[in-house]
Amino acid sequence: MTIRILLADDHPIVREGLRAVLETQPDLTVVAEAANGEETIAQARETHPDIVLLDLEMPVLDGVEAIRHLLELEPKPRVIVFTAFDNDERILHAVRAGARGYLLKGAPREEIFQAIRVTMEGGSLLQPVVASKLLRQIGQQGGGSQIASYPYEPLTERELEVLRLLAQGMPNKEIAARLVISERTAKFHVSSIMNKLGATNRTEAVALAAQRGLITLQGDPSWR
Repeated sequence: MTIRILLADDHPIVREGLRAVLETQPDLTVVAEAANGEETIAQARETHPDIVLLDLEMPVLDGVEAIRHLLELEPKPRVIVFTAFDNDERILHAVRAGARGYLLKGAPREEIFQAIRVTMEGGSLLQPVVASKLLRQIGQQGGGSQIASYPYEPLTERELEVLRLLAQGMPNKEIAARLVISERTAKFHVSSIMNKLGATNRTEAVALAAQRGLITLQGDPSWR
C-alpha cells in the first residue's frame, strides 16, 4: 500500500528536501504541497492524503488551527507535526487539537519514515524530548502532582494491558492480535481508557497515564 502524503511548510526548500527524502521509500508518495494553513486545507480537501506532515508556524492560518480544520474533513487525514518549535505549550495544543505525532526538524530520516508508517497503522509517535515536554506541560497545567492524584475512574486489568500496548504505539489491530481479542473490542477498550483519563486522543491518553504513574515512558529512540 502506498501512503499518500501532503507536505505543509511555508519554506519551499524544506518541502523540496522532504519530498526528496520521502520518495526514496517505495511505499511513500507526496501527492501535494502547501505553503500556508488555508492552502493546506484546500489541498487536503482536493487530494485526500493519508498523512499531512505539517509545520506549526505558517502564514494565513497557523498549524494548530489547520489541524482542527483538517480533522473536520472526510475522510480525515492523520496529522504529524514536523516543526522547529519545541515550546511545551505549542506541543500540548497540537496534541489536543488532534496531532497523531510530533517531530522536531532535524529528526533522522528513519524516524520520519517510522512516524509516518506507525501513524498510518493507527498508532502515534512522539520523540522522547517531545514526550517529556508534553508531560511537563500537562503537569504544570494540572498543578504538578495534583494531576497524578486527580480522581478518575480506575482502569480494569484488561484496560491496563491495552494501555501498555497503546504506549508502544500499537494500532487497534495489533493490540487485538497481541491480546487475542477482536479489533472491535480493542477499539472499545481504547475509547474507554480515553474517557476515563479525560483524554481527547490516544497520544494525550498515554501522556496522562504516564503523568498519573499508570505506565512509564521508556527512553527508546522513539516513544510511540
